[in-house]
Amino acid sequence: MTQRKKTTVYLTRKLPDAVETRMRELFDAELNVDDAPRTREELIAAVQRCDVLVPTVTDRIDAGIIEAAGPQMKLIASFSNGTDHIDVDAAARKGITVTNTPNVLTEDTADMTMALILALPRRLAEGSRILTDQPGEWAGWSPIWMLGRRIWGKRIGIVGMGRIGTAVARRAKAFGLSIHYHNRKRVNPQTEDELEATYWDSLDQMLARVDIVSVNCPSTPATYHLLSARRLALMQPTSYIVNTSRGGIIDETALIQYIREGRIAGAGLDVFENEPAVNPKLLKLAEEGKVVLLPHMGSATIEGRIDMGDKVIINIRTYFDGHRPPNRVLPGRS
Repeated sequence: MTQRKKTTVYLTRKLPDAVETRMRELFDAELNVDDAPRTREELIAAVQRCDVLVPTVTDRIDAGIIEAAGPQMKLIASFSNGTDHIDVDAAARKGITVTNTPNVLTEDTADMTMALILALPRRLAEGSRILTDQPGEWAGWSPIWMLGRRIWGKRIGIVGMGRIGTAVARRAKAFGLSIHYHNRKRVNPQTEDELEATYWDSLDQMLARVDIVSVNCPSTPATYHLLSARRLALMQPTSYIVNTSRGGIIDETALIQYIREGRIAGAGLDVFENEPAVNPKLLKLAEEGKVVLLPHMGSATIEGRIDMGDKVIINIRTYFDGHRPPNRVLPGRS
C-alpha cells in the first residue's frame, strides 16, 4: 500500500516549540529556526514548491507573491487574527484558500489595552523609571509629587466594538468607567444592557465627549487614518488615546503634534504606523512621560500563541481532509 505524501508546510517565522513539534508530526514542515524574517525571494520560492504557506502579520503576501505560486499551493494558513497583510482577493483569483486564527487573542489584547489605560493617566512608566534610571534619587513620598489622574468615574470611548472592544468594555466597567462606543452597527441589546453602554453613530461626537479613547477596530482601507488630524483635534486636552489595534488607524504625525501642543494629554501605543520603526518624536515624548510605548506585545502570551498554532493546524488538516476549514477568510471581508 502506497503511503500518502505528507502535506508540505512552510512556516515563515519561529513558532512555539509545542506548535512546531506537532507540525512536524503531522506535516512535512519547513521551520524557521532562527526566526529571521523571510525575504520576498524566499517567500516566492516557498509558494512555488510547498502546499501550504503559514505567514504572520510581519509577512506581506501581496498579489505578486500569490501570482508566482505553483499549482500545488492550495492554502495560506495565516498565524494571525488580522489578514490585512494578505491580498485575499488575489488568492481567491488564484484558487488559494486563506485562513486565520480568530477568537484566541481577545482576552490577551484586552488585558494589555486595560494595562495601558491604567498606566497612562497614573504615570506608571515614569514612576518605574525614577527608581531604575535614577537610583538613590527618590526622596520618599510627597503629597504633591507624581500626581496622575483617576480613571474611576471617567468616560471611555471604544472605537470598534467587536470581540476585543467588548472585552475591553467589560474590564473598563469593572474599573468604574462609563462605557461609550462607536461601531459600524450597534451591538445586541443584551450586551448594551450588560455594559450600560452608550452607542454613538457619530465618531466625531463621541471623541469630543470622552476622557479615554480605545482603538479596537480592524485595519482595513476604510479605517486607515480613521483617527485623522481633524478627528484628533476634537478630543479634549485632558483626554488620552490608547491603540492596541494597528498603527495606521491613527494619523501618528498629527497625534505627536497635538500631544506636544497639549491638545491631547497623552497616548498609550502598542502599535505604530511604520513598524518596526518608531518615530523618534514618539520616543522623545516617552522620555518626557507623555506617552507609554510597547513593542507590539498586546497578544504576546504563551497560551495565546499555542492556541493560534492549534488553529493553524486544524485549518490545514480540515482543508486537506476535503472539508471547508473553520476559519476561512472570504474575499472582500479581510
